[in-house]
Amino acid sequence: MEDYNPEKIEEKWQKIWEEKKLFKAQNPPAGGKPKYYVLVEFPYPSGEGLHVGHCRSYVGLDVVARKRRMQGFNVLFPMGWDAFGLPTENYAIKTGIHPAIATKKNTENFKIQEKKIGLSFDWSREINTTDPLYYKWTQWIFIQLLKKGLAYKTKMPVNWCTSCKIGLANEEVVDEKCERCGGKVVQKEKEQWMLKITEYAQRLIDGLDKVDFPERVKISQREWIGRSQGTEIIFKVHETDFKIPVFTTRPDTLFGCTYVVLAPEHSLIEKLKNKILNYKQIERYIALAKKKVEKERLAEEKEKTGIELKGVKATNPANNRKIPIFVADYVLPQYGTGAIMAVPAHDQRDFLFSQKYNLPIIEVIHPIGTRRKPQIRFSGTGLKSSFKGEGILVNSGRFSGMKSEDAKTRIIEWLETRGFGKKKINYKLRDWIFSRQRYWGEPIPMVYCKKCSWQPVAEKDLPVELPKVKSYKPTEQGESPLAKISSWVKTTCPECGGVGLRETDVMPNWAGSNWYYLRYTDPSNSKKLADSKKLEYFMPIDWYNGGMEHTTLHLLYSRFIYKFLWDIKAVPKSIGPEPYKKRTSHGIILGQGGIKMSKSKGNVINPDQVIKDFGADTLRVYEMFIGPFEQMIPWDTKGVKGVRRFLEKVWGLQEKTVNSEQRTVNKELDGLIHKTIKKVDEDIENLKFNTAVSALMILVNRLEKQKRISLIYYSQFLILLSPFAPHIVEELWQRAGFEGLCSEQKWPKFEKKFIKENKVNLIIQINGKVRDRVEVNVGISEKEAKLVALKSEKVKKWLIKKEIKKIVFVPGKLINFVVDKK
Repeated sequence: MEDYNPEKIEEKWQKIWEEKKLFKAQNPPAGGKPKYYVLVEFPYPSGEGLHVGHCRSYVGLDVVARKRRMQGFNVLFPMGWDAFGLPTENYAIKTGIHPAIATKKNTENFKIQEKKIGLSFDWSREINTTDPLYYKWTQWIFIQLLKKGLAYKTKMPVNWCTSCKIGLANEEVVDEKCERCGGKVVQKEKEQWMLKITEYAQRLIDGLDKVDFPERVKISQREWIGRSQGTEIIFKVHETDFKIPVFTTRPDTLFGCTYVVLAPEHSLIEKLKNKILNYKQIERYIALAKKKVEKERLAEEKEKTGIELKGVKATNPANNRKIPIFVADYVLPQYGTGAIMAVPAHDQRDFLFSQKYNLPIIEVIHPIGTRRKPQIRFSGTGLKSSFKGEGILVNSGRFSGMKSEDAKTRIIEWLETRGFGKKKINYKLRDWIFSRQRYWGEPIPMVYCKKCSWQPVAEKDLPVELPKVKSYKPTEQGESPLAKISSWVKTTCPECGGVGLRETDVMPNWAGSNWYYLRYTDPSNSKKLADSKKLEYFMPIDWYNGGMEHTTLHLLYSRFIYKFLWDIKAVPKSIGPEPYKKRTSHGIILGQGGIKMSKSKGNVINPDQVIKDFGADTLRVYEMFIGPFEQMIPWDTKGVKGVRRFLEKVWGLQEKTVNSEQRTVNKELDGLIHKTIKKVDEDIENLKFNTAVSALMILVNRLEKQKRISLIYYSQFLILLSPFAPHIVEELWQRAGFEGLCSEQKWPKFEKKFIKENKVNLIIQINGKVRDRVEVNVGISEKEAKLVALKSEKVKKWLIKKEIKKIVFVPGKLINFVVDKK
């Protein structure tokens, strides 16, 4: 027998699969086959290529896809490229090489790498977000959002890099510096296109009850949306007609409000200009505040600053007290109403602010069960910190003595009857900034006309293609590089036919990834986003895997866009309001020693090198065996070598199948084979790839002890191993003389009659604490269990000089000795 040589066999089988178009999904009706749509997040094709972290997600879902095909499903398992983005643009600025050229090179490299791993993608459905035939529909979606009033342009503060002259997303700002160049980042007001994702806030929460997502994913999305049920309370500005609406979830603390705080951007400040005695001072403070990025303004460790608006007061509607109005940068315009009611006795931030500015602090919630007398009024002394909890109301007029929960309802009702408040639901979620002053992105299909204002490009004229530019840097005014191409910018107004100017901002890198999964169902359609019958057949996605880091951005955005397309019937209603039935997330693979992989550390593991040294099947099996799929795990080259030795054992089993066509009865091996079928089948479904591989290793060790292996046992084993190590299995399948390809075989089903358990694990406890576990016969009696337990060395030491008072026996599960605790 020749030695196992993965380099020789892997390329051979990859060519055969490709020639046979083995992984091509059939369009409906697909011969009546049921569909199964398996999806991995398509990658951003960087210049570095794939790393082993990508492989974990891809191989995991490839195992699922291969198993589903063997179970008789018409599997759609596609791949494409999320190729617009900042890194490629930065590369273009640095080298002068057009992003399209770099993208083409990078995607070709990625594709070669993915094929080498033996991933069973349907390459006939490959998509690329930078392809005009693709982003034509990204632009079409934007126009539909505009038509429905869900896209709008507004002036707002953005993170501004003073060096790059460009707007940055929050995630591109690190320690108040630009991630791109390290330049200082300030706040600057610019006009931006926005999407009203907030209109879908409640539906995005409600939809989570209808899908199979990990609880941590659901929690992350709910927290990001941030639904708060509370009250909007009106504070009148004394001796004016102006009102300050404030949102709070704690109306029970209203009597303790001793001042109101406005965000520096609050429109009321300008309106009160003539009444504010220290307006010049306020103006200077506001100018400084607006330059600070959001992260800096909200930093917990930062001392809070603010200035009182001298000459104006607000009225607390609970007690008619006149209270000061402050402006402070820790209040943001986009959260709530841009104003807060400050209750220093019951909010730590307000407490510290009050101490700093010597403001009154009134305790209005008294902790239940404390004997301390409630503080009536004091200035910065008396309490060491605020009390945030609920309790009994004090110093609260007619509501004193009530519990917080009851008082909330009663105070809201009281405010409503007086016209000072109403119940309100608030969301932390903000509208989505949808424009970037960059080059490498989808052009926003809008034209500005002095007469008609902003108008969408006619749908028949889509796509608006990205033109070539000489320089990829933004203008000195911070406009996109597209603004420099006057011949492209100047156009005709779609509405009146007069002179128009194209929008020079481009869409963010999330735009193309919001709907890509729909395009896979019909990637070449030039007339529609996708054919309704194909969408109806393939959608929704049955299993979607991706990184936890995309939970609150891509996953949320794509659910929003899908719901919108569903609303306007671009997606058939029959599919339902959620695009993903099931979502899972894989853990990050760290470098050796548990250090995060990075180019600077020189510890990035390239799958190409692993394949060269050990083979693609070794890489695949190791990625699945390395540890629990959803957990972060370090790479270990020793483990890779161990997996290679396992596959060499598998290779060696072929010698034992010679002249063994006839099955010999072996109850013990029958039992192990069927236990393994059951184990592998269930573990794949539950993302327990590591224990599935472990079960296969146990089976191989047992098969090695056989002098001869029945071809029936051998074929069942090869089919089980096939999704994990498809190349070696195809080779061994062919050498054994089996018909067809192993990848085309039926997935085996276990038979219960072979896996009746003869043994169970008996838990032994002393006073309810587990001290040992032993394997015993099924149906063991209490008397027998006691004898077995008392022979255990781990148990004996806990019974020294102890009297057994009682024995609790649960047949087939545990025996518990209740002993004297002395």
